[in-house]
Amino acid sequence: MHMKQELAEALVAPETYKELDRVHQLFTELRTTAPVALASPKGHEPFWFISKFADVQAIESDNDLFHAGDKATVLVDEVTNQLTIEEIGSPHRFLTLVQMDGEKHKAYRDLTASWFGPRSLRNLEPRIRHLMGQTMARLQQADGKCDFAPDIALRYPLRVIMNVLGVEDEAEDMMLRLTQEVFGSSDAEANATGKIYETPQQQQQAISEISMECFAYFSALTEARRKDPKDDLASLFANGQINGAPLGEIETFGYYAITATAGHDTTSNSTSAGMIALCEDPSLLKKLQDDPSLIPGFVEESIRWESPVKHFMRSPTRDTQIRGVDIKKDDWMMINFASANRDEDVYENPFEFDITRKPNRHMALGYGAHVCLGQHLARLEMRIFWEELLPRLKSVALTGPVKRVGASFVSGPFSVPIEFTLKD
Repeated sequence: MHMKQELAEALVAPETYKELDRVHQLFTELRTTAPVALASPKGHEPFWFISKFADVQAIESDNDLFHAGDKATVLVDEVTNQLTIEEIGSPHRFLTLVQMDGEKHKAYRDLTASWFGPRSLRNLEPRIRHLMGQTMARLQQADGKCDFAPDIALRYPLRVIMNVLGVEDEAEDMMLRLTQEVFGSSDAEANATGKIYETPQQQQQAISEISMECFAYFSALTEARRKDPKDDLASLFANGQINGAPLGEIETFGYYAITATAGHDTTSNSTSAGMIALCEDPSLLKKLQDDPSLIPGFVEESIRWESPVKHFMRSPTRDTQIRGVDIKKDDWMMINFASANRDEDVYENPFEFDITRKPNRHMALGYGAHVCLGQHLARLEMRIFWEELLPRLKSVALTGPVKRVGASFVSGPFSVPIEFTLKD
């Protein structure tokens, strides 16, 4: 069925995503009235909006039928899509695991799978706790007040992923700017330049500039690691092989780009969501302090609640049906994780932040072959963060409104002003 025009326009409007209640009211209406609906917003190619948990899971389970890379993998308007194709020769500015299908996806994923497996994570834990110690030192120096999202939640996982990559501290601001432009360029308050982009051309120019800067940096890093390999991901990218051949230049940069961006921004959004929950429910702090075994559940609920990656786009390789609705080959489809993770048919009281929720089988980190490669690292980072902070935290409260990124793809809180007291 066709989606109401006002709902379709709201679905693609960046400002919708600046208000958590507003965006979930929209998703709830669509889940209830049109779980498989054709959206035709102005300036966009029509796409099917898939909002129910079971349907999103089924699509992500069948990667032969539903491809990630045949069309743009995230929602873009028609002008932006055409500009990217003209500049890059493809609808994908970056060629990463996210845009790959089939055997190519498997081969590139297998290259780094062991790095994000249990043994590697056990080895990483002391390094992550050390970095969290630096974060605690910054909190102690903050004199009881900070903006938690940019000062703490964003910087901590960024430093973890830089450590894993083997990137020097001097590149921190560059990597942060890359993330802000790729994920938040539609929001002047959250992007790297602070500018409102009047046209898609201006927005694409800003993304191109930071991409070229990063490409030059990572190319030099690759050359350095080929001459002098170290125990880091950069050395794996530089010296790894796919089917007996070195990684291509574009694929190598894509691996850097996805690790540098997705590797920290989504974790920071979920961590900020957890802090907001602590501020909004004072009893939650005592509950977690009295029983630290609840921390993993707190982490999991923070991820479900925020669902930082709101959607991906897919396209079927042949005609199919979803809930009896005909979907044609090559139709564009939005699978919406944020909506699926509040599905009333799956979750009891989905709009309650419940750290004891069991099972909490959300899809905020994807599902199937495209499940987030760094999901266990993200969980480890967040668990260590709260294990180190909560025993030291005496009180915490919001001192102003939470501000959120206006973006339909990856979004979350970018300002969480707090005042806090640490125990002696």
